[in-house]
Amino acid sequence: MDEKTGYGFDELAMEAAGYLLEQFWILREGEPEKYQMVREREPVLRAYFLEKLGFHLIVHRRFAKLEKLPARPEAWMGIQDFQHTRDYVLFCCLLAFLENKAVDEQFLMSELCEELEGLYPPGESLDWTHYEHRRSLVRVLLLATEVGILQVVEGDVAEFGNREDYEVLYEVPAVSRYFMRPLDADLLVARDQDALLQPQHEQSDAEVGEWRRHRVYRQLLLSPAMYRWDTNDSDFLYLRNYRHRIREDIESHTEYQFELYKNVALLTMPERRARFTLFPDNRAISDIGLQFAAMVRKLVDEAGLSVDDEGRIRLTSVDFEDLVLRCWEQYGHGWSKQYREGLVTATARDLEELLANWKMLSRDAETGTLFLMPLLGRTVGEYPADYMASD
Repeated sequence: MDEKTGYGFDELAMEAAGYLLEQFWILREGEPEKYQMVREREPVLRAYFLEKLGFHLIVHRRFAKLEKLPARPEAWMGIQDFQHTRDYVLFCCLLAFLENKAVDEQFLMSELCEELEGLYPPGESLDWTHYEHRRSLVRVLLLATEVGILQVVEGDVAEFGNREDYEVLYEVPAVSRYFMRPLDADLLVARDQDALLQPQHEQSDAEVGEWRRHRVYRQLLLSPAMYRWDTNDSDFLYLRNYRHRIREDIESHTEYQFELYKNVALLTMPERRARFTLFPDNRAISDIGLQFAAMVRKLVDEAGLSVDDEGRIRLTSVDFEDLVLRCWEQYGHGWSKQYREGLVTATARDLEELLANWKMLSRDAETGTLFLMPLLGRTVGEYPADYMASD
C-alpha cells in the first residue's frame, strides 16, 4: 500500500494498468475517466512499472502516458495502418514540422506539403501529383489526428488522396510536444537499435539484475509469446526458476494469467475484454485461424504430422496452402463469403499474416520455409453443436 495515498494495487489500479499498457497515451480531454483513474493510482502504478519493466509513467495535466519499450523489436510492432517505408519517413518529417509550430497555431495542408518536400531526406523526392505519395500522407495525417497530435479545424484529409490541391486547416494541440520519447542514447553515436533499447547504465549487466527482469516482463507483457530460442538463455532460466513468483506477481497486478511450457511462455486472459487487443478478434480470418489450429492438432495426433524438438512443424509454402485447402474443405461452408468463395491462395496469404503477427507462424527469410509455432497448439476452435446440427 502506498503511504501517501493509502491505496494498494487494487482492481482500479489493475484496470488503469491495462489501459496504460494497451494505449499509446490517455488524453485527459478525450478520456477524462481513464485519466482520473490513472491519476488516483499514480504512485502504485509508477512504482510497479518502474520496478518490473523499467517503464516510466508520465502523468501530465493534459495526459497520462507509459513510456513503453520492447525488449527486442519485432516486425508486427510497426504501425498497422502504414503500408510503405515512405509512411514512416513522412511521419518523422511531420513531427519535425510540428516542432517549429506554436501550440494552437493553425496551418494549411498546402503549407505542410511544401515544408515536407524540404524535410524529406535525399534519395527519393516527393511528388504530390503521384497518387501513392498522397495516400501515404493521408495515412500519416489520419494517424496523427487519431493519436491527438493534430486537430482538424476544417476539411477532410481523405479528399487530399483524390486531388492534390485540396485544402485542410489544422491546429497544433499542446500534447504534440510530448509525443516523442526522450532517448537515453545519442542517435548519432548509437551503433544499432539495441543501443537505443537497452539502458546505458545496464549494458554491462545484461544476464543478471534489473535489466534481465525488465527484459522478461517486457516480453511477457508486450509480445504474444516468449519463445525459448528467441531470447537469452538466462531469461528463460529466470522464468523457470521464478515461475511461481512471476505468476503471482502478474496475476495480482494485471488481468492476465501466466502460462509456461517447455518452449514458450505467454499471458492469456480468461475472459474477452473489449479494451484489449486479443486473439481471436472479431475478424473472419481469426475464426479460420482457430479452426486451422484445431485441424493441425488432429493431424499431429492422428496422422503423425511431424513436430521437431522445439515444438515446431516445418512446412513448405505448398504444404501450408494444402493445409488451408483441407481446412476450407472441412470448415469452409461456415466461412464468410470472402473466404468461402475466394481463392485458397488468398486465404492462405491472409492466414499466414495473421498467424505471423501473433507469433504462431514464422517464415525463414532465406529459404522461405514456414514453421507452425508452439503457440498455435495453445488455440483451438470448432463450430458449436447447434450449428453442426442445423447444417
